[in-house]
Amino acid sequence: MNKKLIKFLLFILAVLILVIFYLSIFGFSTEKFNNKIKTEILNINNDVNLELKNVKFLLNLSNLSLNVKTFGPEVFFNNHQLKLEYIKTNISLKSFINDEFSIKNLQISTKAIKLNDIVQLARSFENSVELFLLNKIVKDGFLIGNINLNFDSNGRIKDNYEINGVIKNGKLVILDKHNINNLNLFFKIKDKEYFFENIETNLNQLKLSLPLIKIKEKNNQFLVNGKLISSEKDIDIKLLRSLLGDSFKVFNIEKINFNSDNDFTFIISKKFKISDFNLESIINLNNLDYKNNFLDLKKYFPNIKESIRLENHKVLINYKNNQLEISGKGKVIIEDKSDMLNYNITKKNDQYFFNTNISINKNPFFINILQYEKKEDLELLIKLIGVYKKNNQIKFDLISLEENDNRFLIKNLNLNNKFKIYDIKSLELNYVNNKKIKNEINLKKNKKNYEIYGKSFDASQLIYDQLNNDEDSISVFSDLNTSINVKIIKTYLDNVTFVNGLTGNLDFRNNKINKLNLDSSFTNNKKLTLTVNKNENNETITTLFSDYPKPLVKQYKFVKGFEGGILDFYSIKKNGISNSVLKIDNFKVQEVPVLAKLLTLASLQGIADLLTGEGIRFTNFEMKFTNKKGLMTIDEMYAIGPAISVLMDGYIETKKLISLRGTLVPATTINRTIASIPLIGKILVGKKTGEGVFGVSFKIKGSPKNLKTTVNPVKTLTPRFITRTLEKIKKN
Repeated sequence: MNKKLIKFLLFILAVLILVIFYLSIFGFSTEKFNNKIKTEILNINNDVNLELKNVKFLLNLSNLSLNVKTFGPEVFFNNHQLKLEYIKTNISLKSFINDEFSIKNLQISTKAIKLNDIVQLARSFENSVELFLLNKIVKDGFLIGNINLNFDSNGRIKDNYEINGVIKNGKLVILDKHNINNLNLFFKIKDKEYFFENIETNLNQLKLSLPLIKIKEKNNQFLVNGKLISSEKDIDIKLLRSLLGDSFKVFNIEKINFNSDNDFTFIISKKFKISDFNLESIINLNNLDYKNNFLDLKKYFPNIKESIRLENHKVLINYKNNQLEISGKGKVIIEDKSDMLNYNITKKNDQYFFNTNISINKNPFFINILQYEKKEDLELLIKLIGVYKKNNQIKFDLISLEENDNRFLIKNLNLNNKFKIYDIKSLELNYVNNKKIKNEINLKKNKKNYEIYGKSFDASQLIYDQLNNDEDSISVFSDLNTSINVKIIKTYLDNVTFVNGLTGNLDFRNNKINKLNLDSSFTNNKKLTLTVNKNENNETITTLFSDYPKPLVKQYKFVKGFEGGILDFYSIKKNGISNSVLKIDNFKVQEVPVLAKLLTLASLQGIADLLTGEGIRFTNFEMKFTNKKGLMTIDEMYAIGPAISVLMDGYIETKKLISLRGTLVPATTINRTIASIPLIGKILVGKKTGEGVFGVSFKIKGSPKNLKTTVNPVKTLTPRFITRTLEKIKKN
């Protein structure tokens, strides 16, 4: 009996073990529990309903539960339908027997479903801020994912949930201006952590690759960090401007090609405000074309291109704590050949601090006002240190140019938004110019005033520019109000002529000379003085005196062979109109093209030969003229000499039109008319007394490069000519 009972019990145990083994390994399928599972799902979320097919059960002995899995279920919620790959859950046997909430976890594997639908489904379980954010920005795309949810005894989702999968052809819109298209990625979502890997997408048509983005929620904010790689390609400038906004508008970039490797972090609040943005980038800049439309560089780079190009630059960008730092090095093409450029730019608030070096080798470089030209095949190193401000003001802490022994140094130079100087601390020049003249001169600020001092300086270009400039203000300054003391040992007026001991003072008010007094002497002990003063009527009075005017007259290229003379100039100016008188006594000239043509047309060949030979002497030259906004009106220009006299008037419109008329009379005619000037013989009009005419009237008109001259003989001299001649004779 006992043996039979033992055998029976062993049989039952064996069967039970086999059943348990079968249920644990193979399980069984049935639809009997479908309603129970649906009820449990409704207990979790009553907005969600399931359409289940056969459900397969597997016994899990380790925790006395049933693993339940169903294939091809469908989920219905809020008029949405989702087709799933499977649903898998774990039911506690004890809870199931006691009719308690028995689902411990829920695993869902989806087929390809719309992103919008999966976001809506997730929000139906837990309407978190993260899901609300996703719902706002997701517009299109598909997702294949796996969802693993664990529940507590009350049916609430535990914090150890996990969602992972892949997104295909996603479309997102961020802040209504950044469109993300063709988004493909792998993702993993945990409690307060989001991982996105192998991201490929187009941001506003810009192709991007992001190997990894991590998002972590902390203190009701989201910390985002990731890596972005952009492939080499030509970038649409309009696209770049739309991405970077106003900060990009200050750069006139026309074309750009680059690839980059970027690491970034930032914090985004639940109100979508971004803060604490940090960026580290390595950029391989293949080329960048920049259009310079606000700095006039033609005077320094004669062969400058319309656009400046950067090539093969390695650029490092670091943006942290609202500070941007950019450093780089590579080729720059300003003219025909490439030079080297390296730079460091730091942005703090609205200011850009820069430290830049440009190495110029093959290309030419000029500073016209200083008559400096870089020697061919020698390196010129230009260093610029300063800050560019938001209102377009620039402060140069240092401008340095070095080429062998030539050195230019400027400290604390401030430019306004029109690139005019409004302050400078010091200027040091030590160089040899194009004329092989050594220049050693300094400008130094002393409180509000300045000092100019040095051993030698070539001022010929400055003199030429002032003689050909109608403005009485210093164009490179914005509003100059200062006093300048001058003390220069040797000042060159041309290639060989110089004055010694140039001393004096210049007083500027509102960018104009208010008072000036300069004295110097030539090596032959002759004087050169220049004064500018204001009288009680606020008129500017200018005087220039020199008993050696040759170097000043030489500035006018059309006059050659000038010798001797004493120059006396007087001008009075008010409201932009100047009335001037220029006198030169006892001089001769050897070449004046207009005068030579007049003599030839008047058949005064003898005097013309004299002009080109030993020269024509004049005892008196006087010109009264008026200047107003580029127009010189010559009221009277009178010159008298032993061979010829000229009386002339007219006007000259700067660089546009010359219109002059007058009377030219040889000395023989003056002798017959006034009987007080000695005859100079056969060299003049004719061999016999009475031959020829009294003189000629003439007209000169046209552009400076295309003057037309006409002459007509006259039998009777004008009373004005006779009167002016008599006046000069009496004075002499």
